Amino acid sequence: MAILNKDMTLCVSLSARPSNNGTRFHNHLYEALGLNWIYKAFAPTDLRQAIVGVRGLGIRGCAISMPYKEDVIALVDRMDASAAAIDSVNTIVNDDGVLTAYNTDYSAIAQLIERNGIDEASTVLLRGSGGMAKATAAAFRDAGFRNVTIVARNETTGRALADLYGFAWKPSLGDATADVIVNVTPIGMAGGDEADALAFPADAVAAASVVFDVVALPAETPLIAAGRAAGKTVITGAEVATLQALEQFVLYTGIRPSDEQVRAAEEFMRAGQ
Repeated sequence: MAILNKDMTLCVSLSARPSNNGTRFHNHLYEALGLNWIYKAFAPTDLRQAIVGVRGLGIRGCAISMPYKEDVIALVDRMDASAAAIDSVNTIVNDDGVLTAYNTDYSAIAQLIERNGIDEASTVLLRGSGGMAKATAAAFRDAGFRNVTIVARNETTGRALADLYGFAWKPSLGDATADVIVNVTPIGMAGGDEADALAFPADAVAAASVVFDVVALPAETPLIAAGRAAGKTVITGAEVATLQALEQFVLYTGIRPSDEQVRAAEEFMRAGQ
């Protein structure tokens, strides 16, 4: 690791529950590529002041995580099409004080749907209605999925998300099942009140063929562990984190690492979980 110096380029992440995923992934690549850069995670006490700091301190890049993906929209100067299309931001790039917002979550989800060969005729239960849920719902819609139900206790955001993409909405899971179950809530996230909880009941896991959890920490959430134990195809939040972080890295640096460098950074990231 390079010794800290005044000429270093700084990138940060802002999250209510910071993890070391981004710091390990990005810093590993900085070192591998010989870049005089450093990445640091923060839990802001005031989002507006944090973004003012990004602009005022010349911080090059800023990753945005739950629950700030929508709130940050009012604080940037420009919305790239990737963020504007779904009104959700997970990446900010600072060009000489001009802040442009992007969303790399969408492309990560889309790649994982394709890689895992999920049949577009599958029924889908998507739990959540926040910014990450928007990116996930959009990726499923654009991949040709039509039989999707948004499950969200918040009727306002749940109905709005469902209506946006022509999906159904329901306030609770009840005894609902589907071919694909997707958790886009903090349930199962390390450090939270529901860290040990299952985002979907055992019956829903048993009925599904694909179990997808966007929670990245831990990589083996209770839902992923249950899906793996039941012999289902599982897609983890750690996979999402790697793909979206790679695209962030490219936006910040203008450099696309090799597949081998990305694999090494991913292994380093996971070793710290």
